[in-house]
Amino acid sequence: MKRYGLVGYPLGHSFSQKYFSKKFEELNISHSHRYDVFEIESLSGFTQIWDRYPDLEGVNVTIPYKIEVMSFLDKIDVSAASVKAVNVVKRKGNKLIGFNSDVFGFKESLKTWLMGVELEALIFGSGGSSLAVQAGLRALNIPFKIVSREITRGDFTYSQLSQDPSIINRYHLLINTTPIGMSPNIEDGPPISYESIGHNHYCFDLIYNPENTFFIRQGRLHNARTKNGLEMLILQAEKSWEIWNK
Repeated sequence: MKRYGLVGYPLGHSFSQKYFSKKFEELNISHSHRYDVFEIESLSGFTQIWDRYPDLEGVNVTIPYKIEVMSFLDKIDVSAASVKAVNVVKRKGNKLIGFNSDVFGFKESLKTWLMGVELEALIFGSGGSSLAVQAGLRALNIPFKIVSREITRGDFTYSQLSQDPSIINRYHLLINTTPIGMSPNIEDGPPISYESIGHNHYCFDLIYNPENTFFIRQGRLHNARTKNGLEMLILQAEKSWEIWNK
């Protein structure tokens, strides 16, 4: 048996498990491949997963462990080293190697959506997903600023955005990389002035569950173009599969 899985907390209903289980069926390898969910409250249990399942070939890593997991790995691939965040781990012999497929997924999804429109971006959040988005924007030569709770982790704080709504007017690509608004908290969204959003804005939410987050609903209400993270997730999942099999 070749085993794969998803590591994170909390996980709830896993898109990745459904996606790969279906993929294994379509490839007619479900008898020899499986995808599990490893919901762990602390990464102190990360190495135990690999000890418990010697047939574990690789895992995806999600919130909140994309940065912290790096200290548990033997090697970091260039795709993750440049981002300083890992969302794919592959076992090679007795070594665990970290990769990043989020950058690829985000970059390709955004490029198709924008179709060459030139914008400046405002990124909500400064965690592991934000690092991947930053790398993707750099690769596409899109200028950006970061919004975080603490000024030391970004260019603006949410408080500054509340005090000066005109900041949002200056950045027409708004990207939510935080888990705010994820199911079941579907009435939550980044604490920003949504009234400042207009028809010139593009609102990209990395969240895919629910399909229409509060952030996206507010964007549409104010005539912005919107996109959720489902396509990005599919693209990064396919890249994960490529990494595990090369």
